[in-house]
Amino acid sequence: MLFGFGLGCVALAGLSPVQEMQYGFLAAAVAFVVMALLSTLFHLFRRGQKRHDLAVLNEFAETDPAPVMVTDQSGVLIFANAAARSNFQASSGQDLAQLLGNVIASSEGVLHRLRVRAGEHGSAREDVVTHAGRFRLALRPVDAGHFFWRVEPMPKRAGEEDMPEPPVLTVGRSGAVLYMNAQARTVFGRRIKRLEDVLQDLPLRPGKPHQFATAEGPQTFLVRCGEAGVGRQEIVLQAVTEPEVGETATASFDDLPVPLLRVAPDGRILRANPGACAMLDVDTADGRNVGEYMEGLGRSITDWLSEAAAGRGLHRSEFLRLTRPDREVFVQVTLNRVMQAGRAELVAVLNDATELKTLEAQFVQSQKMQAIGQLAGGVAHDFNNLLTAISGHCDLLLLRHDQGDPDYADLVQINQNANRAAALVGQLLAFSRKQTLRPEVLDLRDALSDLTHLLNRLVGEKVHLTLRHDPVLPAIRGDRRQLEQVMMNLVVNARDAMPDGGEIVIETERLVLHEEMKRDRASVEPGSYVSVKVIDEGCGIAQDKLQKVFEPFFTTKRTGEGTGLGLSTVYGIVKQTGGFIFVDSVVGSGTCFTLLFPSHEVEAAMAVPKVAAEPRKLPQKGAGVVLLVEDEAPVRAFAARALRLRGYTVIEAETAEDALEKLEDPAVNVDVFVTDVVMPGMDGPTWVRQALKVRPNTRVVFVSGYAEDAFGDGQEVVPNSVFLPKPFSLNELTETVHSQFH
Repeated sequence: MLFGFGLGCVALAGLSPVQEMQYGFLAAAVAFVVMALLSTLFHLFRRGQKRHDLAVLNEFAETDPAPVMVTDQSGVLIFANAAARSNFQASSGQDLAQLLGNVIASSEGVLHRLRVRAGEHGSAREDVVTHAGRFRLALRPVDAGHFFWRVEPMPKRAGEEDMPEPPVLTVGRSGAVLYMNAQARTVFGRRIKRLEDVLQDLPLRPGKPHQFATAEGPQTFLVRCGEAGVGRQEIVLQAVTEPEVGETATASFDDLPVPLLRVAPDGRILRANPGACAMLDVDTADGRNVGEYMEGLGRSITDWLSEAAAGRGLHRSEFLRLTRPDREVFVQVTLNRVMQAGRAELVAVLNDATELKTLEAQFVQSQKMQAIGQLAGGVAHDFNNLLTAISGHCDLLLLRHDQGDPDYADLVQINQNANRAAALVGQLLAFSRKQTLRPEVLDLRDALSDLTHLLNRLVGEKVHLTLRHDPVLPAIRGDRRQLEQVMMNLVVNARDAMPDGGEIVIETERLVLHEEMKRDRASVEPGSYVSVKVIDEGCGIAQDKLQKVFEPFFTTKRTGEGTGLGLSTVYGIVKQTGGFIFVDSVVGSGTCFTLLFPSHEVEAAMAVPKVAAEPRKLPQKGAGVVLLVEDEAPVRAFAARALRLRGYTVIEAETAEDALEKLEDPAVNVDVFVTDVVMPGMDGPTWVRQALKVRPNTRVVFVSGYAEDAFGDGQEVVPNSVFLPKPFSLNELTETVHSQFH
């Protein structure tokens, strides 16, 4: 380039007409030529110096015991020392990536990473794990066009000198196995396609032991991983030796404070330390089978132990139940595999999980009882609607038939069976605690005395009924009719438990708790209570059935002897009254049901004597307008006809929205609202409160298949309202509406 500038200046000098300019251009031309000559001489000197330096470097590397190679910028070998020629058969003109590709998987990626790092930091190195061993590949640029490569074999770690070549696999990004060395093919016995085919405890955790399915069965390997290029990973498997159980370990086995069992794969107990014997409640368990002491795994215990001895499922615990006759004990069993004289054995670690399983069972039982209660309440509500329509239309038919009519007896049967069905639905509502109670202050001594005659008839001649009362028994607040049903159900169950006769004792007493009492799933707060015990001398209830006796339809009686609703009804009534019920039983000795009711202290000055209500005679005809809101068409049809028969004008509405729309007409005068509580869309109390803003003096009759408090929790009481539970008869409906008019 400088020579070109000089020739250009000579040409300009020849073209210039001014002599001074000619001299100037000629001087510049001479300067450019001199500079070009000096630059050429400098480059020739530098090239010679580089060749000299490179020759010296090659001469020095020739004797290096590690393979050393020099490449140009494109990766072609310019020099390879004796170690490189011996180990890699390297020679000038070969491509370095292809040469190392026989040893290093994805060598192009490794060389590229080293070049990038060397360009940033001046040098670079990377440790590579291959099937041929471990290497440290180092790079240092010599100049802009030459690269100095050194492949240094890394020494084996302690204990690896005599080990055979480990199994090595190269895995792609998707988990596909791209390469297996000869040792890996020998271990697995085949050419595998994916790592998941042999890895039994995914995901892969580098540096951690893993179980692999080998040709000889499950085997544990320590996994070491290394990068083998972009998206590739080289996996080296190092065999893990199983611990041996020696005499010293066996001697200290009994001294450990943890319950331990040494178990053979077939389930035979080889050794049980004192802690395990105490948990199993035996003097010694050696030589016996594990299945004799544990149950509840859900599958064969022998299969479970065999799989653990093969190395599968060792990382999870199992909960089992001990077959102890004295009490129920649950254990958490964790298995570990050991080797004894080349044979696999199991060490079972036992932890007492009785409290944990008890809490779990209580929680499940509570959830189940709640779900059954919700289901029972919903079913009872629907049945109440059906029974209202059935019994109501039956009442309408009875109005048109006298006792001499041939159909009269059939109608009476329909009515009676509808009432029986209503009683059954009432039991479901009692369990779900959604029945309507009419509480009053009761003295249980008087209530039980009035009931004694009926109870004696129920128990029969073989059973003797005894009542024992506390002379200072406080009063309680409850529904007399429902509590009588509780006592009848308990006494009947006690009678059925004594087919050969015996004695039933009903015992009442005042109980004062000074601190909280916790029993089963209940916590009884401190205070004054009335305790009622029903004790029999019957066959008793097994421990595994005690937790189920209050479930609906659970019964130990034969088919046709009971519905299984007796104790569930008792449970619901007691709970809805605010009390507690507990059961104690010993098989062959008898059962004791204990009821606790909060006492209700009433001052003598506040006590109001009861006045017998005079029976009212329902008038044959009424007068007034009734707005009837009911979403069930059969119930609405019966109620409308019943009210019209008594002389009332009835306006029907299917929904609350329909009722409010009818009330928008100021010409419509309504005296009484008769409405269902639970309806699609807006419910009864909501639309009534909205309507009363415009018609404040209108009286209300709420009807529902649920309990009376189902719509009143947390809400203000609707003024001038009464509640009529379903199923109701024709007379009950018309009398309730008539009472609202007067």
